[in-house]
Amino acid sequence: MSFTLHLKSCPFSVIRSWILQKKPNIRNMFSTAGAPGPRPASVVLLPRSLAPDFEKFCQTNGGPLPLLGRSEPGRWASSTLGAAPGTRTDRPQFRKYEFGACTGSLTSLEGHSEQLKDMVTFFLGCSFSLEEALEKGGLPRRNPAGRGHGAAYKTTVPCAAVAGFCCPLVVTMRPVPKDKLERLVQASCSLRGVQGQPVHIGDPGLLGIQDLSKPDYGDPEVCGPGDVPVFWPSHLTSLEAVSSCKTPLAFTSAPGCAVMTDLQDTEALAGSLTPDQIPEVHCISQDPLHYSIASASAVRKIRELETVIAVDLGSRGIGHLLCRDELLRASLSLSHARSVLITTGFPTHFNHEPPEETDGPPGALALAAFLRALEKGVSMAVDQRALSLFEKLVQEAVEQGVLKTKIPILTYPGGSARAAQALLCSDGDPRSPRFDHLVAIERTGRAADGNYYNARKMNIKHLVDPIDDLFLAAQKIPGISSTGVGDGGNELGMGKVKEAVKRHIRNGDVIACDVEADFAVIAGVSNWGGYALACALYILNSCEVHGRYLRRATGPSAAPGEQNWTQALPSIDKEEKMLDILVWHKVRSGVSGIVGMEVDGLPFHGTHDQMIQKLLDVTTARV
Repeated sequence: MSFTLHLKSCPFSVIRSWILQKKPNIRNMFSTAGAPGPRPASVVLLPRSLAPDFEKFCQTNGGPLPLLGRSEPGRWASSTLGAAPGTRTDRPQFRKYEFGACTGSLTSLEGHSEQLKDMVTFFLGCSFSLEEALEKGGLPRRNPAGRGHGAAYKTTVPCAAVAGFCCPLVVTMRPVPKDKLERLVQASCSLRGVQGQPVHIGDPGLLGIQDLSKPDYGDPEVCGPGDVPVFWPSHLTSLEAVSSCKTPLAFTSAPGCAVMTDLQDTEALAGSLTPDQIPEVHCISQDPLHYSIASASAVRKIRELETVIAVDLGSRGIGHLLCRDELLRASLSLSHARSVLITTGFPTHFNHEPPEETDGPPGALALAAFLRALEKGVSMAVDQRALSLFEKLVQEAVEQGVLKTKIPILTYPGGSARAAQALLCSDGDPRSPRFDHLVAIERTGRAADGNYYNARKMNIKHLVDPIDDLFLAAQKIPGISSTGVGDGGNELGMGKVKEAVKRHIRNGDVIACDVEADFAVIAGVSNWGGYALACALYILNSCEVHGRYLRRATGPSAAPGEQNWTQALPSIDKEEKMLDILVWHKVRSGVSGIVGMEVDGLPFHGTHDQMIQKLLDVTTARV
């Protein structure tokens, strides 16, 4: 879609003089969020032959390049683009690009009138109104003394390429006090719509930014004690885009300069977002520091899932182990992960072959199936003695349609801490993790005395490989998070709630797992936790707020239907087939020891199938 620029009746030279000289009242007078009036914009001038591709590039990467409008070729005469009449300024207002290189800074385009006749001018939203939104939210305006424009940084995040336009995302950063973080993010979104939504909160290294004191544009920003760096997409991405296309001639407005237009901000004029569209901010990692966001409606659904799976049908006392929002933060972390290692297997029936139980593998494979649908790498880690069993389970799960493709299965016989690091990291280098999230679902966990116990205090250490060591090693490797799913306190990862296990769970003083995970998901049956994680991932990746954050506001959004995510969810049919497979291999129920269609002594029909349906109802319900 093309737009035509119209100037306000207000003297353009006066407005332009104000904005170029950075008078502090300009934003209050002419760019009040939510009110019509002149709006500051950055400009890009390109040959008409490149205009269709650049317009599509902006539409595809609307976060950093919010396209307000464009002119017809030559419609902006050089006198309009030149220095404002009566204004004396040596401040560069434009940049000139030749074959991708910036070859000069100009105070006027008056000397290029012939070239401008065949050029199209694009108007892109810039950061002035965002600054006002943050100020209204309680964050003091930066550059109060009138110094140069704020810091902006090139990232290693690629924008979605269109024809010859291919460049990295550029972001601007503001330090935000931790105690004001969510309020300021919500304020910026309320006043600026999706353009007020940040694309990253936390460690700049996750964007490929090595040093905040060395911005690519503008003046450095300093994060003080208690500050969290928050990043928004920057219109300065357009400079990188112009450079990438290597056209013989192009012009852009200089960083920190803008022109005033009467193009209205439709998002601001539409009013505040609905409560369900306002993002909630949640910390998902301390090392490196990383926050994620999701809409209030998505968060509410995931909290409902957490409540649903916490029903204690076995009367084990798991209600005492619950920690609020562990499912939410675990699923947020998994949503950001690229490669996940899942482990399961609890050999509670030590007098039988195989000694495994029916709780664990179904939940693990259900989660693996959904992670695969999200195009994440997935592997499984199991005991060496159970490798053949799990290879058969995976093969038959593929044949039965529970899984689409096979999952690589690993074993870890143990060794030194270096051996664990070697499995988790490429070439054993902690700077290059092979997995960024570990998940244990009903995996036997090491107690404080070094042994492994079933619920009846029977030591089953002789049947267990020390996969716990991988979780311990991950605690010391930045960039690897972990989740433990359990229903009795003796499962891997439940070390996070071990004191509650000791106090409230039968035999807890002996059986409590001593190894922590970052997130401890508690469920009445551990399989339910695996199902709930898959459902939570569906909710998050169907959430526009979270999806935009995941893709850093670059590239097009993806609807769930386009990705077949619904088909990848757990279902009664698939889980019944999975339990059938386990029964065929004589895997027993964890409580009763029965080889049959039950898990933890509870029948599939009438209990587990109803739980799956409840989770699906919450997941797919319209808000």
